Amino acid sequence: MIRDFVDRETERALLEEEWRGDGGRLIILYGRRRIGKTRLITEFIRGKEGILHFAEDTAPQIQIRRLKEEVAQFFADPLLASLEITTWDQLFTYIARIPLAGRRYLVIDEFTYLIKNDPSILSALQKAWDTTLVGSNWCILLSGSMLGLMTDSALSYTSPLYGRRTRDILLGPLRFCDARQFLPSLSLRDALKTHLTIGGIPEYLLKAGDYLTYDAFVEREFFNRYGYFYREPYFLLSQEFRELKTYQAILNAIAVGNTAPGAIAQFCGMDARHLYPYLEAMTRLEIIEREVPLLANRRRGLYRIRDCIFDFWYSFVFSHRQAIEMENLVVGSIDMNPYFGKQFEVFVRNEFARMIFPGHTIGRWWYREREIDLIAIRESDASIVFGECKWGALTEREARGVLTRLVQKAEYARHDRYPNEGFCLIAGDIGGKVQLREEGFLVYDLADIEARYTAGQPSFTSPHLSR
Repeated sequence: MIRDFVDRETERALLEEEWRGDGGRLIILYGRRRIGKTRLITEFIRGKEGILHFAEDTAPQIQIRRLKEEVAQFFADPLLASLEITTWDQLFTYIARIPLAGRRYLVIDEFTYLIKNDPSILSALQKAWDTTLVGSNWCILLSGSMLGLMTDSALSYTSPLYGRRTRDILLGPLRFCDARQFLPSLSLRDALKTHLTIGGIPEYLLKAGDYLTYDAFVEREFFNRYGYFYREPYFLLSQEFRELKTYQAILNAIAVGNTAPGAIAQFCGMDARHLYPYLEAMTRLEIIEREVPLLANRRRGLYRIRDCIFDFWYSFVFSHRQAIEMENLVVGSIDMNPYFGKQFEVFVRNEFARMIFPGHTIGRWWYREREIDLIAIRESDASIVFGECKWGALTEREARGVLTRLVQKAEYARHDRYPNEGFCLIAGDIGGKVQLREEGFLVYDLADIEARYTAGQPSFTSPHLSR
């Protein structure tokens, strides 16, 4: 069954803009596997004329022959079909010389397979582009999932295609407001837990959408040796890197709480000086990221796993593989609340806080043992909001305790540039919410989050900030 196409309005608009542009168009579309590139391409070319080629990881001669046959079929050209073409240069030269009555597309999905097996394709395409294609009616779209190869070979300044592309699009994960459309049977809490586990990857969400509860989903698909996600992160790493043991050790170190470079190196038994190339490689592929604190020394950066599925897998599956293989793991005995608490903070900063504090710079603050989960700064009115995030339910007394400690920590983080202050608490459920709001605190729980996403617009009044 074909599912409804969700979101991607910005990307579709960019592709349509390229299609309507003058002259040749060369688009690079890239993103991790299962992010939805092929579906986006399918929607883009609907109702248009052209050639859609799905590349395979096979010998160059087979790749050249298959694309030649598809071009010959599209143009009903028996001469091309009969020719013995053995190089990419010959094929692209032939394509460039075909007169076009109007705009046509040439889409090569998984272009990285072609680069991997014969890098000369880049120079061949560059030559054809510079001599003919740049002024033609061809709209060429090259899509790839091997991010390292795509960025190094097709996007970097050393690439033959550098300066030729007219648009490059890095396709990222869906936001929760869009991802939830894949999970109609789940409660808000279970849908959010699912999103914090697998991120906004459309194909992953389709798999999760087959389940009625989050617990059933993770037990069957993560903690089962035949589960869909049981080996998924390993396969993703093996696609990009060779030294898998080292990368796995680093990810495991970060997942269990070692976020400073020195602590990561110590956990892995490495010299800290040898650690940075691995960190940089995974940062470039957006598997991890380096966070820096707002209103503090930016050199005190810490690392976190950015891709949810890697964080969840290395937090729980990696350390329980033997029990999973022996089929004696009791999933209910695993305490996942610390993980969800950590990821809930990220969700609030990356998505929810940007809805309730529009126009603010969002981040967090830490110094030594002190930490504030959420900082929201707006320069236009010199305002700042200090916030705490709690995944669980809080009684009114517990909520007041959290807010009291937040006000105390803010003494160490406040800045004279921002005299207008507010204090915020976001949690799974908060007792005494109305009373706390009347006292001037900004208080939101999952019920408010659900109202926001259901209504499609902010359901809260703007905060009044004062010293």
